[in-house]
Amino acid sequence: MQRSKNDVWVGLFVLIGAVAILFLALQSANLLSLSFQKSYTLSAKFDNIGGLKPKAAVRSAGVVVGRVEKISFDDKSFQARVTLAMENRYAFPKDSSLKILTSGLLGEQYLGLEPGADEKTLAEGDTVSSTQSAMVLESMISQFLYSKAAEGPAADGAKGKK
Repeated sequence: MQRSKNDVWVGLFVLIGAVAILFLALQSANLLSLSFQKSYTLSAKFDNIGGLKPKAAVRSAGVVVGRVEKISFDDKSFQARVTLAMENRYAFPKDSSLKILTSGLLGEQYLGLEPGADEKTLAEGDTVSSTQSAMVLESMISQFLYSKAAEGPAADGAKGKK
């Protein structure tokens, strides 16, 4: 009888440990975001969202102030429409701007919210009109190579003669 009681307790602790590891794995992969704060929704349009994903952080001054709720394609303007869930405790001016930024050189992408100076604040359903799209590394490299090719070998020959 004593041995079966110990087995039950060991099984219970193993189960609690497995649930804790699962919770930590989901939390670190940004697949689980538990927030009990009330929120309001905003939207914004971007020409290119790069690798931005739903549940990505919206940060202002490095602090998470909201999350990306939904990403869709607007077939009238041919832009990506991003819907944000912002925490109610943070109010931002109407002329605030959004940028798609990257954590580190090749890290995850998030939205950076830079506050403006307007006295009126963003409210439920508003659209942030000042946006800056993601910088795509492949596009930057191709632009650099194209500009170097446009200079051509004549520029190198001129440098060598001096």
